Amino acid sequence: MPYPPMTPEGAAMPRPRTTARTVEHPAMAEVSLQQVLEALVDPVRRTVVSQLARADQDISCGSFDVSVSRSTLTHHFNVLREAGVIRQYYVGTTKMNALRTEEMEDRFPGLLPSLITASGKESAVPVA
Repeated sequence: MPYPPMTPEGAAMPRPRTTARTVEHPAMAEVSLQQVLEALVDPVRRTVVSQLARADQDISCGSFDVSVSRSTLTHHFNVLREAGVIRQYYVGTTKMNALRTEEMEDRFPGLLPSLITASGKESAVPVA
């Protein structure tokens, strides 16, 4: 059998992936406060951040308790990642999510803990 393997039509099939999947993250020095605040204004993204903060481990993309579709949730993860709030990485084919807690604290002291506390208080207040 010739390499690369051929399709029945005679076209070369793509080679299998040999490098690990990676996800690009901004350096915290490149992240602005405006960018972070715009990312955290959305209630779904605040829910994601709150769930990550309460978890004792990193969480896979499919394990969040949110009421949006998977494709919409993917958009929210991208916004949070591009704003420097979360770090994403692969374990096999599973994409994991972690808060960039220490990096956020160094760049914007007190912001993340304040947001998480305020978000928790807001969700505990009954809506009139």
